[in-house]
Amino acid sequence: LRTASVVDATTGRRLYGKGEAEPMTPASTIKIATAAAALTALGPDHRIPTSVVASGRELTLVGGGDASLDRAMLRTLAERTARALRERKTGSVELAYDTSLYAGDPMHPIGVNGNLAPVTALMVDQGRIDAESRGSSERSDDPAGEAARTFARMLSERGVRITASPAPGRAADDARALAEVRSRPLSALVERMLTDSDNDIAESLARQTAVAGGRKASFAGAERAVREQLARLKVPLAGARFADGSGLDRKGRLPARLLTALLARSAEPGRPELRTVLTGLPVAGFNGTLESRYPGDSPGTGLIRAKTGTLTGVNTLSGTVAAPDGRLLAFAFLAGKTPARDPAQDALDRLASALAS
Repeated sequence: LRTASVVDATTGRRLYGKGEAEPMTPASTIKIATAAAALTALGPDHRIPTSVVASGRELTLVGGGDASLDRAMLRTLAERTARALRERKTGSVELAYDTSLYAGDPMHPIGVNGNLAPVTALMVDQGRIDAESRGSSERSDDPAGEAARTFARMLSERGVRITASPAPGRAADDARALAEVRSRPLSALVERMLTDSDNDIAESLARQTAVAGGRKASFAGAERAVREQLARLKVPLAGARFADGSGLDRKGRLPARLLTALLARSAEPGRPELRTVLTGLPVAGFNGTLESRYPGDSPGTGLIRAKTGTLTGVNTLSGTVAAPDGRLLAFAFLAGKTPARDPAQDALDRLASALAS
């Protein structure tokens, strides 16, 4: 199964199409849609908070859905919390953690998988058992609890006595803000998600879109919210299904023309908030998921920026390329029922390179 769409990214004019309206399993190219929806809903400068609130000696670590939260940021939050407690002359506390921002089952429909952690509003190091690992690796089945226990240890190291093991809970109605850290701007998170094909950030951005749109921050709520935000961009949504934010769910469906329409929208001078949809795409032969796919003598090396998509039997590629005449072209090539990954990827790369030559 092969579909394709190529447009002039400046004008949106269709240059080539084959089955471009046919919905296909997009794999990780759906992250282009996730990025565009989140940026439309929240803007590129939005930062995701992780906070601590207090009611007397009861502290609550409140997850805001930042899937980029790492130990360094959590350590900063612990230092700020400990300092605020010293100012209050409070030496011992109880600690709870609140993940209520998200709703529904945190387990992705594909089940336990090293490519992402359970989708929860609180995690540190993306729930990785080995914080230094990258890509597919073992994840905690309770990333929120692990984050809270790590935070408790950090507080203890700073002289705060925790009187009991951290437990899930909700902040008291009279709780006051005590300390906070915020993620890097949404534009930076989008770039990281697209360059590295980061599934945890993708699912968090889909849920951030749901929160911004007043929807439940669940898989179903995020699907509705993403569609609503993309409708604001007036792109062709017929046949599209946003089953998740990452593309790991095979129930997702996108037509090739939707991907090229989103790329063309992101190139419009009047939509600077979407620019990181383009700048976050991996550069052929240089970084991210395209670093090793283009040899130095390929006509596409350095000229193609594209999001890859790979599932068993599914291989996709969508992005932009500088044509020989100087025009910026947007393309989407979606293939299904592929017999093997490497020859399928090679074929997609040759198609994109042809546009550069």
